[in-house]
Amino acid sequence: MPKDFGIGASSKRREDVRFLTGAGRYTDDINLPGQAYAAILRSPVAHARINALDTSAARAAPGVLLVLTGADVEAVGGLPCGWLIHSRDGSPMKEPKHPILAHGKVRHVGDPVALVVAETYAQARDAAEMIEMDLAELPAVIDMRKALKDGAGDVHEDAPGNLCYDWTFGTPQEETDAAFASAAHVTTLELINNRLVANPMEPRAAIGDYARHSGEHTLYTTSQNPHVIRLLMGAFVLGIPEHKLRVVAPDVGGGFGTKIYHYAEEALVTLAAKQINRPVKWTSERAEAFISDAQGRDHVTKIELALDAEGKFLALRTDTLANMGAYLSTFASSIPTYLHGTLMAGNYLTPKITVNVRAVFTNTVPVDAYRGAGRPEATYQLERVIDQAARELGLDPIELRRKNFIPADRFPYATPVAVEYDTGNYAATMDKLVEISDRAGFEARKTESAKRGKLRGFGVASYIEACGLAPSRLAGQLGARAGLFESAQVRVNAAGGVVVWTGTHSHGQGHETTFAQVVADMLGLPEDQIEIVHGDTSKGSMGMGTYGSRSLSVGGSAIVNATKKVIEKARKIAAHLMEASAEDVAFENGQFTVKGTDRSVAFGEVALAAYVPHNYPLEELEPGLEEQAFYDPSNFTYPAGAYACEVEVDPDTGKVEVLGFWAADDFGNVVNPMIVEGQVQGGVAQGIGQALLESCVYDETGQLLTGTYMDYAMPRATDIPMIGVDHSCQTPCTHNPLGVKGCGEAGAIGSPPALVNAVLDALNAGGHKVAHVDMPLSPARVWAAMRDAAA
Repeated sequence: MPKDFGIGASSKRREDVRFLTGAGRYTDDINLPGQAYAAILRSPVAHARINALDTSAARAAPGVLLVLTGADVEAVGGLPCGWLIHSRDGSPMKEPKHPILAHGKVRHVGDPVALVVAETYAQARDAAEMIEMDLAELPAVIDMRKALKDGAGDVHEDAPGNLCYDWTFGTPQEETDAAFASAAHVTTLELINNRLVANPMEPRAAIGDYARHSGEHTLYTTSQNPHVIRLLMGAFVLGIPEHKLRVVAPDVGGGFGTKIYHYAEEALVTLAAKQINRPVKWTSERAEAFISDAQGRDHVTKIELALDAEGKFLALRTDTLANMGAYLSTFASSIPTYLHGTLMAGNYLTPKITVNVRAVFTNTVPVDAYRGAGRPEATYQLERVIDQAARELGLDPIELRRKNFIPADRFPYATPVAVEYDTGNYAATMDKLVEISDRAGFEARKTESAKRGKLRGFGVASYIEACGLAPSRLAGQLGARAGLFESAQVRVNAAGGVVVWTGTHSHGQGHETTFAQVVADMLGLPEDQIEIVHGDTSKGSMGMGTYGSRSLSVGGSAIVNATKKVIEKARKIAAHLMEASAEDVAFENGQFTVKGTDRSVAFGEVALAAYVPHNYPLEELEPGLEEQAFYDPSNFTYPAGAYACEVEVDPDTGKVEVLGFWAADDFGNVVNPMIVEGQVQGGVAQGIGQALLESCVYDETGQLLTGTYMDYAMPRATDIPMIGVDHSCQTPCTHNPLGVKGCGEAGAIGSPPALVNAVLDALNAGGHKVAHVDMPLSPARVWAAMRDAAA
């Protein structure tokens, strides 16, 4: 029977009351007394030398308070990259400075050139357009493959040849090559993982404020991790002592990874506020976001899979080019390496795996994590080459996967790419998928489609991902320049209510609901007695924010540990009240009871006694009931699952219609099934967007041709089918107290290969021998693939 309280209950999201009634408080809703407004002049070209900037007209324009150019902020630190990668020869990656305003050169369309602050935004924008830029345009480096060739030109003089790093990981190359030499069959595919724009509902915004009397800075910003922004901006960019810098991230309207990073605009408004001694506000316009927000994906890969005569996987090798864009964003260097290469084993018993990644600088917007961050790229490569191998060998793609799954009795399982999966049951999720998708009825549906002249296809994909980004020790060995722990404080007030401060941050996931369920379950209190506070570095201890589905597994574990400390202190107080030893006191459903007796005291009474210690062993216990905990896990978590997609293809036009989508996931223990279902469905919608519609397209000069919603095709409601979600196949995580694994990115990981596999199934079943079509599978691309196959 479904629970109606605490862990396992589908509690309604408490956040939705304010969001659906217009009471949310986003950064752009904040307006401070005396506030001025900032506009940013951005480069109109992808690559040029800055000969001169004439700001005289802008400085004299009505309402203008401040104009800053790269020369004014040259001494300011560059935006830092948070992960150091070493090439295969041991040399560190090339790490050119990422200035907050371009100085000397501009390196992508949208590169910030000048900041203008004025009394109104209209005045700031008008004045910015008065700045005359004398730019000597240089050849733009856009195509990654061409960027590495001699004579391509350098994006950065201190990164000659445009190579950031050349990274190899996994099995030694000669061992993998030997396995390929012995293989009965080798399947090879060349794939493109298309570049995407995250497009959260709320554009980025930042407000800088400065209190001259105290020397304290405050930054309000749309961020997934305000504590990290404080660390990076304060310590590495502006040199502000941490106790003099407060970062506040209020309600955030979606992030998908693009709001993890420290951006130039945050430093600029903070710097400008001090210079004019007034608050300074900047809000991105949507078209501005297309050329200033970090973009995602953008890999070109050759993948090879070796199989024996029975269809068992022998070895895998990949060679990937990963686009970094013009600069290294905060986590950019880790995405195609340790968040991608370490997942290339997937769900399978592949003995030998070698991964090579070359990261490349180009004159395009910087690329960083986007929902899934490296794991979608790994899963797409792997699941596409497996499907193609099944087609080449005449095998059922589901059975080929089953034949190679890691058996449930092999866990914990150490892969050839340096991670150890603690639990899983991949056959069970595939069995569940076959059931919920009615795979047995597909042939009848396919026949019905054929009567209407349509090609029907069914595609599957399995996935695994590494979530709960941590542990710090392992991450540090892999190049992380910060810890990846999480923190929590739990304060019980005298009336028995509870306030929880967490270092994570919510941008749509429902943390205020889910975290309250966890604490309510532990304390036996109604959920509405528990308040969750996040997003303000002046409240609570330092945390590392929200990304990589780490909020519940890492942040929630810190909350659990802090709550356990509260219970243990409360147990001692209760024991004193009942004149018993603490060892004899049990706690359940909000009541402390002396074991074997009818003596009990409610949690609320204990809370009051903690703050009214008239009869209290002060020599043994301090007054109050408040505890803190930090949590640094011993391993990543490993959610896994199997996805299926059913499509119809119109052979006359190439148009693809998604008819059905199903997801069978293993997320370990589930705290709120309703929220998990919504997270999966949202991720699948984004995956469908990538597979069918979305793609950043630059021309040869570096101009973004898909820079508005007139050109960049976002999925609409009519593009998304009903999505069946099942998470009944649960193998709890063994190393966090909740047994949870994470669900926020799964949908975006498993859906693109399932959809592409479905389309190729339809084409090949219809007599069109097509090995691959690159995403997005637009009607033109699908139709061209059918035409070329027939030629």
